[in-house]
Amino acid sequence: METRGKVKGIAARAAIWSARHRVLAILGWIAFVAATVVLSAQVGTREATSAEQGNGDSGRADKIVEAAGFPVRPAGEMVLIQNRSGADRAAVTTEVTRTLKTLADVTDVQPPLQSADGRSTLVAFSIIGDPETAKERVGPALDAVAKIQAGHPELYVTEAGDASGDKLIGDELDAGLSRLSMLSIPVTLGILLVAFGAVVAALLPVGLAVTAVIAAIGLMAAGSRFAPTVDATTHVMLLVGLAVGVDYCLFYIRRERDERRAGADPDRALMIAAQTSGRSIWISGLTVIVAMAGMFLTHDTTFVSFGLGTILVVATAVLGSLTVLPALLSVLGDRVDAIKIPGLYRRRSDGRLWNGFLRVVLARPLISTLVAVGVLGALAAPVIDMRTRGQNILDVSPHAPVVQGYQAISEAFPSKTSPAQVVVQAPAVRGERFDQAVAELRAAVGRSGGKLVEPVDVEVNPAGTVAIVSVGLAGNGENKASTDALELLRGEVVPAAFGDLPGATALVTGSAASNADFNHQMQQSLPWVFGFVLGLAFILLLVSFRSVTVAITGVVLNLLSVAAAYGMLVFVFQYGHFDEQLGFLPSDGIINWIPLFLFVILFGLSMDYHVFVLSRIREGHNRGLPTRQAVAEGIGRTAGVITSAAVVMMAVFALFATLPLTSTKELGVGLAAAVLLDATIIRAVLLPAVMVLLGKANWWLPRGLRWLPEIAHETVLTGVASGSPASRPEEPTSRTPELTTLR
Repeated sequence: METRGKVKGIAARAAIWSARHRVLAILGWIAFVAATVVLSAQVGTREATSAEQGNGDSGRADKIVEAAGFPVRPAGEMVLIQNRSGADRAAVTTEVTRTLKTLADVTDVQPPLQSADGRSTLVAFSIIGDPETAKERVGPALDAVAKIQAGHPELYVTEAGDASGDKLIGDELDAGLSRLSMLSIPVTLGILLVAFGAVVAALLPVGLAVTAVIAAIGLMAAGSRFAPTVDATTHVMLLVGLAVGVDYCLFYIRRERDERRAGADPDRALMIAAQTSGRSIWISGLTVIVAMAGMFLTHDTTFVSFGLGTILVVATAVLGSLTVLPALLSVLGDRVDAIKIPGLYRRRSDGRLWNGFLRVVLARPLISTLVAVGVLGALAAPVIDMRTRGQNILDVSPHAPVVQGYQAISEAFPSKTSPAQVVVQAPAVRGERFDQAVAELRAAVGRSGGKLVEPVDVEVNPAGTVAIVSVGLAGNGENKASTDALELLRGEVVPAAFGDLPGATALVTGSAASNADFNHQMQQSLPWVFGFVLGLAFILLLVSFRSVTVAITGVVLNLLSVAAAYGMLVFVFQYGHFDEQLGFLPSDGIINWIPLFLFVILFGLSMDYHVFVLSRIREGHNRGLPTRQAVAEGIGRTAGVITSAAVVMMAVFALFATLPLTSTKELGVGLAAAVLLDATIIRAVLLPAVMVLLGKANWWLPRGLRWLPEIAHETVLTGVASGSPASRPEEPTSRTPELTTLR
C-alpha cells in the first residue's frame, strides 16, 4: 500500500505501516505477547503485604508489627456451641474439646468460654503450621465439628475462623473464577456472532482482547516492582481488558466493513476506519488512561495497583487495535466476513428501530431532555443515603455454614471476632511502668460501659520493644457501636494509659481501625481524584473536538451516568433488594473501595461511546450538515455498533456479579447498570436532545482558545457509510489521502 498526499493522525499512520508490513505487524504482536509471558515467569509478581495495604495509624501499626519479629501466629479457629432449645451444652462442649485434641493438625485447644447471656460456649484452638496454608489442613476439624452437630440437632454447633474462612473464600472464589473463565469468552463470542453474523469477524475482537489481557498481566509483573499488586488486580484487569479490547475492535471492524459495503476499495475502507474509528480509539484510550491515573492520587496500595493494572491493559488494547488489527484486516480483506451465519448476516443494518426512536427524540428535544434527566435523577436519588464499610467474611456466600457460624460467634463473643490491637513501640515494653499502663487500660475497659470488652491480652516481641495489646470492641467491627468504641479507645483510653510511657508510640490497628483509616484516606483524596479526572477529561475533549460546549456536555453527561449507577448500587446492596437472587447479605453500606473505583472506571469507559458518537457527529458537521441532521446521522449510524458494544460490556460485567464476593457483585452490578444507562438514556436520548437544543453553540470555542492544536476529523469520500456520496467529484479531496495499492 502506498499513499499520495498528507496522512493525518496517529491511527492512520499506524494503519498504513501495518498494512505495508502485515507479516511483521502480526508476528510482532505474537512475539510481544509471548515476551510478556516470559517476563512474568522470570521476574515474578510482587504482591503487597497486609502492612503495605494499610492507611493512617493502623497502617503504621501494621508496619511496626511486621518489622518487630513476632513469631508467626498459627491460624486461629473457634467452635461455637449454642443452646437454642433448652438442651444442656456441657456434654457437647466436653465432646468438642476431646475430639479436637485427637486431631493431628489441631493445637492449643483453649478452655471453654461462656457468653455473657449464658447461652453460648466458645472453644478456641489453632491449626498447626504456616497460617497461609492452614486452609489445606482445616478440613478434618470442620468434618469433626459437622459430625458432632449432626449427632446433636438440639444444639447449634459450628466452626469458623481464619483457616476455615480462607478455605471457604478460596473454594468459592476458585469455583466462581472457573465459571467466569468458562463463560466470559463464549458469551462474548456469542454476542459478537449475532452482531457480525460472521465467524471470522466475531473471532477477531475476542482474540485480540484476550491476548491484550495476557500481555498486560505479563507487564504487570514488571510494574509490581514499583507498585505491588493486590489479589483483585488480575480480576479487574480481566474485567476492563475484555470490555475495552472487544469494544475497540468492534468499532474498528464495523466501520471498515460498512465502508467496504458502501463501495470503497479494501485499502480505502481500511484507511477510513483508521481515520475515524481508529482515531476515536486512541482518544478514548487516552481518556480512559487519564481517568485510571486518578487512582494514583489516593496513595493507597490497592488503588495504585488497580490504576497501574487498568492502565496497562487499556494501553495494550489500544496498541493492538491500532497495529495488529489493521494488519489482520488487510490480510483478510473481504474474507473478514467468512463463514457467514444464515439469518444473522446482513450486508447493512437498516437501523429502523433506533432511527425511529431517534426521530421521536429529535422531534421533541426539550421534553426528551426533561424526561431523561428526571429518570436519571430518580435512579440517582438513593445516593444521598450512601455509606461505606470494610470487607469481612460475611461478604462471602452468606448461606455457607462458616459464614453463618462467624456471624453467630460475632454476636455472642464480639471481642473474639473484631478485637482492636494497641501496638506499643518503646525502648522497653517490659517492667513496672509498662505493666501499670496495661493495668490502666484494663481499668478503662471496665469503666467504658460495655464499649470496650475483656479480655485484654498482651504479646511482646522477642526484642522486648513492641507489644500488641488486644482489647475487644462492642459491635460487629463496622457499625456505630464499634465506631464509638474505637473513638473512645483512640481518643481517650490509649493516650491516658500509654501517653506517659517514656519514648513510647501507641497506635491502634485491627479491622475496625483499618476500615476507619481507609475511609478517612478516601475522604481526603476524593476531591483530588474527582478534580483530576474531570479536569483532564475536559481538557482532552476540548482539544479533541475544539469545543468548550462539547467538553462540558461530555463531563456532565458522564457525571449523570455515574450518579445513577451509584443510586442503583445503594438500592440493591444497601437497601437489600434482590439479595436472594444475587446471593449476598444486605448490610448498612457499600464496600469502601467500590464508589471511587466505579467512578474512575465508569468515567473512563463511558468515553468509549461518547468519543465514538461525537466523532461521527463531527464528521457530519464538517461536511456542512445542519446540527439536527448531523446528530441524526451520527447517532443513527453508530447506534448498532454501540448497542453491540454495550451488550458485550454488560455481559462481561454481569458475569462478575455471579462471583461469590459481595465486592465483585457490587462491581458487576454497578458497571452493568451504568453501561445500560449510558448506551440508552444518555447516548440515545439525552445527548441528541441536548445537542439539538444547543444547535451551533455545540461547537463554540472562545477566541482566546483558538490556539489549541487541531486534531483533524477527516471525512473520506466514499459511499453511504461515511455520509458522502461517491458520485460527487466536485467535493474537495484534499482532506484525505489518495490510496493506490501495491499487491
